[in-house]
This record gives sequence, structure tokens and C-alpha cells, in this order.
Amino acid sequence: MQLADLLRETLDVDCEDVWENERTPTPVRVFGVQLHSMGLSLREVVAVFELLDVDRSHGAIWNWTHTLAEAQSDPPTAEPSRVAVDETQIEIDGEKKWLYAAIDTESKLPLEIDVFSRRGTDPAAFMRAKLSCSPSERSAF
Repeated sequence: MQLADLLRETLDVDCEDVWENERTPTPVRVFGVQLHSMGLSLREVVAVFELLDVDRSHGAIWNWTHTLAEAQSDPPTAEPSRVAVDETQIEIDGEKKWLYAAIDTESKLPLEIDVFSRRGTDPAAFMRAKLSCSPSERSAF
């Protein structure tokens, strides 16, 4: 199976209208944008493309990323009337930690996720106080 067939099969998306006049096939562009969104730098994406015999500049990949971002709608947001908070114990570097997560019960959107070094009412109260703030105020926490 050739790379183009593999990309077409695994990255089949409907974004032809976003990239009408591009010389690079849509699956390759989507693959590059996905690599960049997963944390690779633009130049690292170029290096991956070079391994696949695709010659594109970091500027082209930057353009693809921003063209696609402008064409997509904003992610959903929630103004919850009811919130569910749950906790679970996790282990990080051999230490026990507590992961707290809050979701909107209607839309099922995650509202907040935090890790604390102890379990109890203090972390839960902190989560509640943080959620009662506006989204712009939450960044101050």
C-alpha cells in the first residue's frame, strides 16, 4: 500500500472546500496539521515529510494549520446548571495523587481537571470555588 493510499484511508476528512487551490493532496495536509497539533514543531513536521518524500516548507505547514483553524468552528462551551465532580487515585513517579474532574451533566463537557497531592474537602472546595468563577477569572487560579 502506498503512503497516499494509507493517508487517504486513515485521514479521510471533508475539508476540500478549505483547500481548493493547493498542490499538496488533502490527506497529506491533514496529516501535517495533525502532527503539528500533537506537539511537533513546524520544522519537525517538515522533517517527517522529508522522510516520506514530501517536499514542503515550514511556512506552508503554518499556512495549512491556520487556514484549517479559521475554517473550523469554535469548540463547544458550557454554562452548566449542574456539575458532577469525581475523584480517583493515580500514581505519578511513585507518589499517590488525586485526580479531580468536573463535567457539565447535560453536555458532558469537561469543565476542569486538577491533580492534588491529598484527598479530602480542601481540593473539592478549591474545585467548587474555581468553577464558580468566570472562565477569564479561572486563569488566575
